[in-house]
Amino acid sequence: MPGSTAVPLLLTDPGYLYAAPLASTEPTNTVAGSIFTDAWPVAWISLGATTEGSSFAYQTNVEAMQVAEFFDPIKYATTERNGSMSFTLANYTLHNLKRALNGGMGAITATSGTGATTLGTFVPPAPGAEVRIMLGWESFDNTTRIVMRQTIQGGEVSMEFKKAPDFAGIPCTFNFEVPASGAVFSVFSAGTGRFGS
Repeated sequence: MPGSTAVPLLLTDPGYLYAAPLASTEPTNTVAGSIFTDAWPVAWISLGATTEGSSFAYQTNVEAMQVAEFFDPIKYATTERNGSMSFTLANYTLHNLKRALNGGMGAITATSGTGATTLGTFVPPAPGAEVRIMLGWESFDNTTRIVMRQTIQGGEVSMEFKKAPDFAGIPCTFNFEVPASGAVFSVFSAGTGRFGS
């Protein structure tokens, strides 16, 4: 009997990016009709559009455990794990720049003026005073969510100011840390289709 291959369930969209202060309430992950139907809690704000979507990366390093009597490793032991979420924010705002430079989620108070005369100022925190944040991601089809519980931006924030159609984005690489809860991140799926086999 010839074999067959099922049509794959692809994930083909950039999804939605969210950020929140540490220890914020997470989504309840209510599922109906094979999709998430609950909204992200109020502490989570949308980071807006990105230039090319986002990239979730997680790496596990292992090293061989050897004994003199065998040529092959007896076992591999995990020696390190690290992860990150990277993206370039298209929404060029002082708040997004603040998040990219580890200033946290707090509001920026106007330095002076109101309305059209408002002046906003942000100064990056001193080394050691960086503010960690939570990150969230959800697919456009509302079937997949990722909650990253403690992150710090550690990539280069290099902005290019050019003429249109180019535009300045805010590149970010948020690295994962172990939060007080212990679970670095969780991936949630809605409906049996995303479970796979």
